[in-house]
Amino acid sequence: MPDQAVSLRGLRKSFGAVQAVAGVDLDVADGEFFAMLGPSGSGKTTVLRMIAGFEAPTAGTVELGGRDVTRLAPFERDVNTVFQDYALFPHMSVLQNVEYGLRVKKVPRGPRRERALDALRSVRLEGFEGRRPAQLSGGQRQRVALARALVNRPRVLLLDEPLGALDLKLREEMQVELKAIQREVGITFLFVTHDQEEALTMSDRVAVFNQGRIEQVGTPAEIYERPATAFVAGFVGTSNLISGEAAVAVLGREGTYSVRPEKLRVVPGDGTPGPDEHSAAGTVREVVYAGPSTRFVVDLDAGGRLIALQQNLQVSSMDVMALRGARVTLAWHRRHEFPVAAPDPDPVAAGG
Repeated sequence: MPDQAVSLRGLRKSFGAVQAVAGVDLDVADGEFFAMLGPSGSGKTTVLRMIAGFEAPTAGTVELGGRDVTRLAPFERDVNTVFQDYALFPHMSVLQNVEYGLRVKKVPRGPRRERALDALRSVRLEGFEGRRPAQLSGGQRQRVALARALVNRPRVLLLDEPLGALDLKLREEMQVELKAIQREVGITFLFVTHDQEEALTMSDRVAVFNQGRIEQVGTPAEIYERPATAFVAGFVGTSNLISGEAAVAVLGREGTYSVRPEKLRVVPGDGTPGPDEHSAAGTVREVVYAGPSTRFVVDLDAGGRLIALQQNLQVSSMDVMALRGARVTLAWHRRHEFPVAAPDPDPVAAGG
């Protein structure tokens, strides 16, 4: 087993009657890019703040590199945090911003300057040393904040929605950039986000949070292809849930099952499934043409509704729009359906 950069055991946090974190156990390995993903109020940011030392746990322990830091102050922990608003000093140059933490630690001027310049090179900002934050783009300011955190050479870098303030195109560019920087510096990144695509794109592993608990931990492929619960199936991407009478009629068994929209084939009329396929007949309720792909909303004869996503490889918008109201058969390979657990009915009002 690799060395653990972060280990959480029985972590809980209550704010009066509100239970924000309801018992979290988690291990993050050295050098891992790990995402904590969940909707607003799921507890992920509160967990990050307890790792950083900004919040004290109500119960449980936080270990960094095998050392119990649960009761230590933030400055006594081998971590640094990058926030969404970057928190750069506007009156300081880029170099002065990056040097600031080392200056507080009374690192001599020569080594301080050398380490700051190394940090700027690692985030590809050579030549920007003399600029002020106001003279930089959003992506450049984000990288200055990253360099300022990296210059202290922490064991773990905590990132709290660091790309949330960027526009879509820049955010997508920075996702690739941030992952490349993490590989280069080799530091453990613990990344909080509510953006599913961001978590799947950047992370080695993902923990999906819901109501103060972790629903599932796994690689992006495991989380997407094999969600453990109905919540994960619905939150990470788009998923179809087949349950109740529809599950019995279509699949021949009870329970709740998930199949992703892109796994479904849309066959006009009464199609015949292959030997390893399930199928369900229905009527196309709606057609949503989106250029490269089309989304079909199909009301099943057996009850319920499925969404199918089809690539527009050899069809036009007129071809697919003509299917609105038509009879179709949806077919999918049996290996692409999987059982999911019902959501936990115990509500937890959470924050972050």
